[in-house]
Amino acid sequence: MRSLPSIIHLDMDAFFAAVEQASKPSLRGKPVIVGGLGGRGVVSTASYEARRFGVHSAMPMAQARRLCPNAAFLTGRFEAYRQNSEIVMGLLRQLSPLVQPLSLDEAFVDLEAGPYGPVLSEADHETGERLVLALAEDLRADIRRLTGLTGSVGAAGSKLMAKIASEQAKPDGLVLIEPGEERAVLGPMPVRALPGIGPATEQVLRRAGLSTVADLADAGEAELVQLLGRAHGAGVFHMSTGLDERPVVADQDAKSVSVEDTYEVDLADRDRVLREVEALAGRCVRRLRAAGRSGRTVVLKVRRFDFSTLTRSETLGGPTDDEAVITATARRLAEQVDITGGVRLLGVGVAQLADYTQEDLFAQALREEAAEHAEVVEAAVAEEEPQEVVVRRWMPGQDVRHAELGPGWVQGSGVGRVTVRFETPWSGPGRVRTFAVDDPALEPARPLPLREPEPASGDENLDGDGEGV
Repeated sequence: MRSLPSIIHLDMDAFFAAVEQASKPSLRGKPVIVGGLGGRGVVSTASYEARRFGVHSAMPMAQARRLCPNAAFLTGRFEAYRQNSEIVMGLLRQLSPLVQPLSLDEAFVDLEAGPYGPVLSEADHETGERLVLALAEDLRADIRRLTGLTGSVGAAGSKLMAKIASEQAKPDGLVLIEPGEERAVLGPMPVRALPGIGPATEQVLRRAGLSTVADLADAGEAELVQLLGRAHGAGVFHMSTGLDERPVVADQDAKSVSVEDTYEVDLADRDRVLREVEALAGRCVRRLRAAGRSGRTVVLKVRRFDFSTLTRSETLGGPTDDEAVITATARRLAEQVDITGGVRLLGVGVAQLADYTQEDLFAQALREEAAEHAEVVEAAVAEEEPQEVVVRRWMPGQDVRHAELGPGWVQGSGVGRVTVRFETPWSGPGRVRTFAVDDPALEPARPLPLREPEPASGDENLDGDGEGV
């Protein structure tokens, strides 16, 4: 345990919803709910305006609609969230090489391992605390300057207490917990405040009459070991007394890459299941390549109509990021699964990750076979009558660009129409227009940065025609 609160925990405030509000001026100050919009969707993030109505993460979306019917319900834009996460994580790495991301919007930082470490080690306690507070305030200011977003920071002598402090700081605040005050801070809190205590463990402890962290500390290690087992019981006891020796570990390596979808209507058709598996495999490969990784084991996840979950896996001869190989393997696994009664969730993942790709003859053969198949299909289509054009699907919140009106986002669509609001993160609330869903002037677009790009050097005094003004 440290005598100086040199571990900080940053937690961005309602991150996904905040990015949406920053991107869309017309939604600022209004309730925004991000998540799966289907009948079985769940809330990923709710803005603080929506939380006042009782909406929270992991809540069924249908319940969120009942609680806050006037909110903006948006699908996730993970490219936008990733872009802004990279900006925030870059600021953290300026403070220390020891940054441990927990998600896109949350991370621990060990300040003693960074450029300010020598100063902190030599400073007296009061000076050291002032420096930690100044660094945390500068971090929050830099995040706001570069993204317009807010984050809450906790500082303490351990990871446990730094996370507790950041929870107390929400929203948009900074809290420092003095080393030595751990038990006083933790004591009145419910047992769920400690990491590793979920609903099941909470029920076990409540049946034993233990409802607060102080109760756990008073119970003693022996009783908790008897209730929870040796490893878990000992860990819970130590944390209840404020002891946490876990180090900040830089950039914990992902063990797998996966994607999954939950379906509004159970899938009972084998061909449909196989098509969905192929699509999921393609998305998984794109995510794998974006991370610069390859993997050796392909994993299929199937949740059946009765909520039973099956997993099947196959290990290849070497790591690969070849879409044909991964798709063929996932399809082969899916063909072995009994789908009687229907399937409500499918997932495809790749495990045993590596930083390189081992090409093999199997992958080459599959690529050649796929190319030949494509040629045959193209030739057959050329001889047939023209096929009906597939209508594009527009999702609420999606970034778009119109050939004449410029960038905007989808407010909603249905009955062959799509409604778009034309505004940018740095404009005021924009106007709304409605188009046919297949309007050729309307195209999907990539997210815009939350801060307006600086004009290129020499362009400041040019008007729209490139003439000097």
